Amino acid sequence: MQGGEHIIYKDLSYKIVGIMFEIYNELGYGYQEKHYERAAEKIFIERKIDYKKQLRHNIIFHNEKIGTYYFDFLIEDKIIVELKKGNYFSRKNIIQVKEYLSAVGLKLALIINFTPYGVKTLRILNPNNK
Repeated sequence: MQGGEHIIYKDLSYKIVGIMFEIYNELGYGYQEKHYERAAEKIFIERKIDYKKQLRHNIIFHNEKIGTYYFDFLIEDKIIVELKKGNYFSRKNIIQVKEYLSAVGLKLALIINFTPYGVKTLRILNPNNK
């Protein structure tokens, strides 16, 4: 197999990451996460990319709500996108995103960090959803 043939949602992922680089190139580093979210939302609207922002997902156990997750974005009902500010992908954020994927049964999430040196992206696959 050639590299890239089985990358999940390859084109959509690249489009999302490209948008984040555009945001960084214009805004740079140092803003709060909510400002990067607002910039991303503006571009999603301009480019007619289907998204949901701060999407709420209830955690149900024995038919009772025991908690709630909030995703920064759900893009085209396929990819969860979490925007962060900082140099490193924290273990806490990675675990959080894996929990999101498991809870909703999606295949892919992107953690996107805005750093002083540019944009860093981490693809997180749902190990339970092959």
